[in-house]
Amino acid sequence: MNIVTKTTLFIALIFFITACQQEDIFEIPTSLGAEENTSLTTLMSNIDSGQKDLVSIAYAKDLMVSGEATEIMSDIVIKGYVVSSDATGNFYKEFYIQDDPSAPTAAIRMLVDITDSYNMFNIGREVYVDLKGLYVGEYRTGDGVITIGELDSAQNRITNIREEVMKAHILRSTTTSEISPLSVKFSQINDSHVGIMVQIDDVNVAPADAGDPYVDPNDTFDTQRTLEACDGFSKKTFLLETSAYATFKQEILPSGTGTLKAIVSKTYNGDNLVLMLNSTQDVNLNGGPCELLQLSDFEKVLEETFDDVVDNSNFDYSGWVNYAEVGGELWTEQYFNGNGYVEFSGFRTGDDVNIGWLVTPAFDLTGATNAFVNFKLAQHHLDDEVNNTLEVFISSDFDGSNVTSATWEKMNVSIPGEDIRWYEFQDVGLIDISRYSGTIHIGFKYVGSGTDTSLDGGYFVDDVLFLKK
Repeated sequence: MNIVTKTTLFIALIFFITACQQEDIFEIPTSLGAEENTSLTTLMSNIDSGQKDLVSIAYAKDLMVSGEATEIMSDIVIKGYVVSSDATGNFYKEFYIQDDPSAPTAAIRMLVDITDSYNMFNIGREVYVDLKGLYVGEYRTGDGVITIGELDSAQNRITNIREEVMKAHILRSTTTSEISPLSVKFSQINDSHVGIMVQIDDVNVAPADAGDPYVDPNDTFDTQRTLEACDGFSKKTFLLETSAYATFKQEILPSGTGTLKAIVSKTYNGDNLVLMLNSTQDVNLNGGPCELLQLSDFEKVLEETFDDVVDNSNFDYSGWVNYAEVGGELWTEQYFNGNGYVEFSGFRTGDDVNIGWLVTPAFDLTGATNAFVNFKLAQHHLDDEVNNTLEVFISSDFDGSNVTSATWEKMNVSIPGEDIRWYEFQDVGLIDISRYSGTIHIGFKYVGSGTDTSLDGGYFVDDVLFLKK
């Protein structure tokens, strides 16, 4: 064989080997392979024809039964956008998808049995998940992180989806969207944000941790560092968790103030919410200290502590509206251990459904450049936070009497869930309403039941504060 022939064969061999490599090994694909493209086309056709139903991520999460791994038997599909990445090793054999690239309301974890998933499931990638035959539940029972996976029958819990099963159930489209993180304050983050990419402004590493590495060299699995952020008149704290397998574990935590983008997650046992980084490129803490607001600069338009309530009576403060939309129960005045507050509970009302509104007096924002509301909330005997709910709304067209005819916009408020101890009040933090004008009202809406014992939990409201300047 002459040298030309040898060279030609060598070049051909190199070309053959390169051509046979998976496209996802070297770069993020902009196109799909023929098999994957056919599978996605078939799936979309089945959705269009009604053979399969495209449902929301929130709908899929509601299928979970606490403490169990539930098989999904229906022909349903979810669509989401990848927001986490295992490129740096901070996430392992998992990725999160959220329901919208810029205005997410729900997210869910995909537990997969592959590493380097970022090559295929890059951040922003639009993904369709054919759920029939998969399971929804928790990988670590009780951790509160709702997950899609396969069944570990021995443990009755979720386990990783095998690669061959992934190919049939988790399908990429060619679309990669830019992910705009959801801007939140620490005081607003709750269980509903798990899996969502968020951005925190005016944040810094707590002085005790600044200058240390992301991961303590003595920690085998992960390290939690404390973050601080200006939140109105005080600083709030939150945990940043980093895996001991992250490539940036030895990098030094910065000492400045700025913005941070991360995924909301939970600690191993689910006891605490934490933030997890995709990479340190999402950390921009090189500015000066943030400035706290000064209470003396604001006018207290309303400061209601409910300390002159009449215990166990229907709430009837002047200027407030107490309205039963469904059922006969109203918000009540309560007094315990020197503290007054208002409560709605479905317990023993006798109504199949209770929907009750508590609406504040008017808050006139005329001439205000900054305005905030603040209050405290608590729950007790809550067994089903999905269907036994408290929601907080704001209206700029409420006429002072007709609750159901007003336009109500839901506010991003951290509501105490089942993981919070009964009767323990939680300060929701300062809620900025400066973008509103005219006269506004805040409405607290309870939904529960007096005949279904899983839906008869109660909620408390206390210390309502309106501020403007």
